[in-house]
Amino acid sequence: MPIKRAYQTLSHFFATEIAGGICLFIAALLAMLMANSELRSAYAHFLHVPIGVVLGEQTFSLSLTHFINDGLMALFFLLVGLEIKRELVEGELSSRAQAMLPAVAAAGGMAGPALIYAFFNWDDSIAMRGWAIPTATDIAFSLGVLSLLGKRVPLALKVFLLAVAVIDDLGAIAIIAVFYTSDLSTVPLLLSLLIIVGLGTLNRYEVCSRTPYLLLGGILWVCVLQSGVHATLAGVAVAFTVPLRMTGNKKSPLPKLEHDLHTMVTFLILPLFAFANAGVNFSGLSPSVLLNPLPLGITMGLLAGKAIGITGTVWLMVKSGAATLPRDCSWLAMMGLSLLCGIGFTVSLFIGNLAFAEGNLDMVNFVKLGVIFGSSIAGVLGYLMLRFIALPSLSLDK
Repeated sequence: MPIKRAYQTLSHFFATEIAGGICLFIAALLAMLMANSELRSAYAHFLHVPIGVVLGEQTFSLSLTHFINDGLMALFFLLVGLEIKRELVEGELSSRAQAMLPAVAAAGGMAGPALIYAFFNWDDSIAMRGWAIPTATDIAFSLGVLSLLGKRVPLALKVFLLAVAVIDDLGAIAIIAVFYTSDLSTVPLLLSLLIIVGLGTLNRYEVCSRTPYLLLGGILWVCVLQSGVHATLAGVAVAFTVPLRMTGNKKSPLPKLEHDLHTMVTFLILPLFAFANAGVNFSGLSPSVLLNPLPLGITMGLLAGKAIGITGTVWLMVKSGAATLPRDCSWLAMMGLSLLCGIGFTVSLFIGNLAFAEGNLDMVNFVKLGVIFGSSIAGVLGYLMLRFIALPSLSLDK
């Protein structure tokens, strides 16, 4: 039957690695089209629709954009935290030998872009707040582009890219916590710490139900939001307290929670984030605007910074004898993979919002331009290098 066949086709599509990246791309493209058409007023109005609750005489509300960036993205970081914990406990980062090379590569892949961004913006103290924007790697987009290459990609390359991206996310979490925290409010912060202790107690006694973790997590989010620490970090705190290894016949709640969150985050939250944050109005902008130090620093950071930082640190590790290249990986493949790590879309835009929350519209648009332009070029160059140069030469070597 046609309906059943269509359902099966859609189910197969949403199960693929590339599906999330395609949804992100469509949402970002739709935002840019609306921001540059007669619908721009409707688009702006939609993003400022208030969402909240009324409790007696107290009103708690956020604009739709802030609800997405501060609220729904907390669920994104909850998923990221769960993935990081699983990899650290029993995955590709569970041993020192497994984690060393991708950890060093991720560190290089964050330092390189930050240094290049600083090179272009050193004399502008306001622009320097955005030094961390090009340090991020978008897991959904980068794995989505890699999946376009199909079975010709060695498994070790996929594992290496995933490990680097996971560690990169851990670094982004640390950067947000340390460098993008505003003035702290003592009472909400203390309440947040008490709730985290409560979550830790649930973990200690191996509470299997995920409900108490999510309930306390919701309260924690409100307290963190009021404390001055960015609210999305509440998701990470909850993730690290959800137990993974259980004694006896108890079943861990982490895998099921991670699975359930994955679909919602991939096909709802991240596309909504892209739609709310990728709308750049190009009217009055000339191509020369990309030469402004801020977007240029982001673009070159994502391109050259990631490529040099990751490939360079891996080269140093291999030449020093401290590590070896991943199985079935060449230096050309490593360069192509490092270019894919330059797709920083989601987390880069997120950090850009934090860096210039109080900035003017021009600066925010500069961030969006740099992230979109740099991520697009990195994705295209990485794909082309792997597809036509690195992987064919790897096959010939065999």
